[in-house]
Amino acid sequence: MKNLLSVATAVSLWLVIIAPAQAAGGNVAAGQAKAAVCAGCHGADGNGGADPLWPKLAGQDPDYIVKQLIDFKEGRRKDPIMAGMAVPLSAADMKNIGAYYASLKAKPGAAKDAQLAGLGEKVYRGGNAKMGVSACMSCHGPSGHGIPPRFPKVSGQNAAYANKQLLAFKAGTRANDGETMTRMAFRMSEPEIKAVSEYMAGLH
Repeated sequence: MKNLLSVATAVSLWLVIIAPAQAAGGNVAAGQAKAAVCAGCHGADGNGGADPLWPKLAGQDPDYIVKQLIDFKEGRRKDPIMAGMAVPLSAADMKNIGAYYASLKAKPGAAKDAQLAGLGEKVYRGGNAKMGVSACMSCHGPSGHGIPPRFPKVSGQNAAYANKQLLAFKAGTRANDGETMTRMAFRMSEPEIKAVSEYMAGLH
C-alpha cells in the first residue's frame, strides 16, 4: 500500500513539474530562454515594460501568441520592431514562447478613470445597438479572459495598448484577425474605444 502511495505521489509530482513545461505543444523552459530578449518591452514577468503602449503577455493564450508572431513574421500584422523580432523565429521557437508567456501569472490591472471606465463597461457588456456594435464580452468573455484561440484575453491589458490596437482596427491598418474586430471597431466612436480600453485595464 505504501509503495502504491509512493508511486502515486511521484506521478502527481511529475505532472505538476513536467506537464506545464510542455504546455500547448511548446516547452516553457526553452521559451523562457528564447524570450529573454523580449523582457525589455514585455517585462521580466510578462506583465509589461515601462511603456504602456507595449502589451502585457502574461497569461495570454499560447496559440494566440503564436498566431501573432507568425503574422508579424509574414507581414500580415505591421510593426517594425516586432517584425524584426519575429523573422528569425522558427515554428518551434514560437510555440515555446507562447507556452512560456501562457505559464506566467498575470497581475490584475486597474482603471485610472472611474467615469471613463463606467462608459466602457456599458459598451463592453451591452454594446451599442444603434451603431451595430456587439458587446465585447460576447467574444472576450464577461471577465475578459477570451475564448481561445481566436479571441484573446483582454483583462488587465494596458489601456494605452488596447486603445492603439482598437484605433488600428478602426482605421483598417490592422486586419490580421478577421473581419470581426475591424467591423466592430469601425462602428465605435473614438471616445467609446478609449472608454472600453480603460474598462478592460481593470477587468479581471
